[in-house]
Amino acid sequence: MTRSEFDDIRAFLADEAADPGDVLALARELVDDLEDARLREALLRMHYLRLLTAARATMAADLLGESEPLAFVRHELATRGQLPEDGETAHRILSDARAAAELLECLENPAPRRPRELRLRRCVGTGRRLPH
Repeated sequence: MTRSEFDDIRAFLADEAADPGDVLALARELVDDLEDARLREALLRMHYLRLLTAARATMAADLLGESEPLAFVRHELATRGQLPEDGETAHRILSDARAAAELLECLENPAPRRPRELRLRRCVGTGRRLPH
């Protein structure tokens, strides 16, 4: 969900004229979205754990002097369609990984937010009236 969608939802919930049925429908939609996000997170965790297990098995096989220590990682990457293509250089793959790692770092450790300043609010629209 984008930042503007969150802002729209907050504005909708803050509107005292909002219909309770609409608020309930929004709550149901948000619960469905949350459930979908949790499912995606579980799938990503599963893929991560499979790749981590394959990497650890590869290192153990290498330490034992197995003839094909990369078989575990090769299998996991092939399962996900992530084997390098013919002619693809290690430099390009590593630069993609570096960019992904930097993005992940930004997501996990966002920059501290500045304290919010007081904003002047303007009354706009014809639906508001001044008290008499």
